[in-house]
This record gives sequence, structure tokens and C-alpha cells, in this order.
Amino acid sequence: MKKLLILGAGTGGTIMANKMRKILAREEWEITIVDQLKTHYYQPGFLFIPFGMYTHADVVKPKTSFLPLGVNIIFAEIEKINAPENHVILNDGVSLKYDFLIIATGTRTVPEETPGMKGPSWHKNIFDFYTIEGALALANFFKTWQGGELVLNIAEIPIKCPVAPLEFVMFADAFFVERGLRKKVNITYVTPMSGAFTKPRASKMLGNLLEDKNIRIVPDFYLEKVDSERKVIVSYDEREIPYDCLVTVPVHKGDPLIGRSGLGDDMNFAKAHKHTLQSDLFPNIFVIGDAGNFPTSKAGSVVHFQADVLTENLLCAIENRPFTASFDGHANCYIETGFGKGALIDFNYDTEPLPGFFPFPGIGPFGLLKESRTNHYGKLMFRWIYWHILLKGKEMPIDSKMTMAGKKM
Repeated sequence: MKKLLILGAGTGGTIMANKMRKILAREEWEITIVDQLKTHYYQPGFLFIPFGMYTHADVVKPKTSFLPLGVNIIFAEIEKINAPENHVILNDGVSLKYDFLIIATGTRTVPEETPGMKGPSWHKNIFDFYTIEGALALANFFKTWQGGELVLNIAEIPIKCPVAPLEFVMFADAFFVERGLRKKVNITYVTPMSGAFTKPRASKMLGNLLEDKNIRIVPDFYLEKVDSERKVIVSYDEREIPYDCLVTVPVHKGDPLIGRSGLGDDMNFAKAHKHTLQSDLFPNIFVIGDAGNFPTSKAGSVVHFQADVLTENLLCAIENRPFTASFDGHANCYIETGFGKGALIDFNYDTEPLPGFFPFPGIGPFGLLKESRTNHYGKLMFRWIYWHILLKGKEMPIDSKMTMAGKKM
């Protein structure tokens, strides 16, 4: 019997387990998925927790709830991928052979990479919201905080969900307005990028939104260290920004096992072709989502669109024929802007976000590059879609390739 092995039961791994189990004959193919954690986190929901909009229960479910019958599930840590010999070694020494391997190990935050960040002030007045622990600690802090300098800092890119830091500061603006504290809170958005976002047109629109909300932007700030005693962050060019509450997006890296296995770059992101999703090093290994070194956003929508491409190309590889699918870098992101409104961007490797309508030309219902209540509701609806449709590999009425229909040049 042939073996398909999937490393990681997060969004990408779970979608692929569902898709491939429906396609590959059970009498011919054994599918196994390995992950060290039993809990599945709806990570976009972490953003809502500090502001009391979601609770812990809203963002966690057992991973087994989303994996289909006929897929072997192993909860264990992985020591190494022995790619030349087509097997994976677990920490307990067990070896798992494969004919084809999907790497879906995601990315992780490493606050310890920045001197002074993860010290005695960690989760006291220095927080992240990219982990459940950080989001819950910040929610508790905001319950009694009476104001001061609120600084959001992105340590380095790439990061998961590049719009989430923007959403955070806009949510914070609305949150403190509603609590009557906004005049006592100065909000500063500190980024290594040259503007609010990586794409120029979206950066201008989002930068204007921040300006309208009296949120200061500090661009081109490359974080060197956090001085928690003096309560300042310091850049490599020795600029300093004081804070009373620091909300940081720490450095992101891939899983260390990718580095140990010799399959990654210097940040432990697996090297793979940006269009075919095939490993640069071994033809029977494929990569999906945040685990890869793809030059696109590390976001849930990217994983969804990549899954369609990977399914087709994996079948091509199994049947020993040329690839017929190509990933174009498609990503779309709802952006919460506060006060019950949101924006939406849709882009790919070659085309920056443009104004228009999504997903249907002329009618939307979602507007691109503009604020609306409909976009806010789209963001809220996505949680239900994620749990009930996306993870289970079901079809959605959005093409994996970005279309120019409905967009205005």
C-alpha cells in the first residue's frame, strides 16, 4: 500500500487530509497526519480576544473533530525528515515511511530572538496577541489599564496575517473611544515597512485610515532590542520609542525540524517552488501554507487557494505527468477597521490590491479597498466558514486564481 504522510494538522494539513482522503482510493493509499498538539486554534480570532469580543472557547476545538475517517492520526513531536530515504523520524524513535510527503508545519513566533522582549515584563506590560496566552493576558491587562503610550511594533517580516497589526491598532482606537479613554491613550504603529502595508495602493489607503484615527505611524523601524527597565524599544539606527504598554508582533520562524532536516532557508521555512508548491530539493515532497518560503502573505486565504493547486499537482505527481496547476500568490484579507466596519483587499504575486467589488463583479457584496459594514460582517462570518467548510476541504465559490473581474485599474 502506498503512503501519503502529512506533517502538521493545522489549517493546511487538515484541508489536505480531507481533500486527499476523498480522492485517493482507500484500498491503495494510507494517509497519516502527524502533529504534536491536539488542539486546533482559530488564529484569526486571537485579534478579538484582547477587546472582549471573543473568549477562549470561541477559538479552540479538538483537531480530531476536523479530520476524516480513514486518516491515521499521530500526536507526537517530529525529530527529523530523512528525505533521501523517504521517512520521518519521531522523537520516540518511530520511523514513518512515505511515498509522498506534505509539509504543513506552519510558522511560530520567537520573542526570545529579540533581546529584552521576553523578560520579566513579558505578559505584564509587554504582550503579543499571536498566541492564545498573549491574547488572554492582554485582555486581562486592558480591563484595568487607564491609558498611556500604547505601541504596536512589528519586529520583522514575514509574519502571519500581515493585516492583523493594523486591525489591532484600529480596534484599540474604537475600544478606548467606547470606554471614554481615547484622549488618555496615544497609539503608535511601528513597522519595518516603509508604510502601513507592503503593497503601495493598499498602504496609502490604510495609512490614511490610521491618520484619520489619530494613530501615528513610524515606518522603517528595524527593532534591535526592548529595554523593559526604561520602557523603550530601540531600533538598529538607535531611535527610541517609549511605551507604557507594548504590543509586539515577534519574529516569526518555521518549525526547527525543517532546519534539522536540511529542507529550509535560514528562517526554517521550507524551500519550495512558488507556483507548483513542490519542494526545491525532493520531487516527492510538497509544501503548503506558512511552512513554505513562498513570497506571499502567510494567511488563511493563501492556504485555502494553495490547497486547490496542491491537490491537482499532487495527483499529477502520483500519476507521473506534468503539473497542470499553478499558484499565482492569491490572497484576500478582511481588515477590521473598528466601529463595526471593515475593508477588504484581494491581490496576488503580480497585482496589488485594487478597488472594486468581490467576489461578484458590480454587485459584490463586498467592496475592495474601502470601509463598509458589509466587509465587517464578512470577517465575522468567516469564523463559521472556517470551522464548517474550509477545514473540511469543501468547495467555496471563490476561484483559487485571482480574477480581475470586478476590479478597477
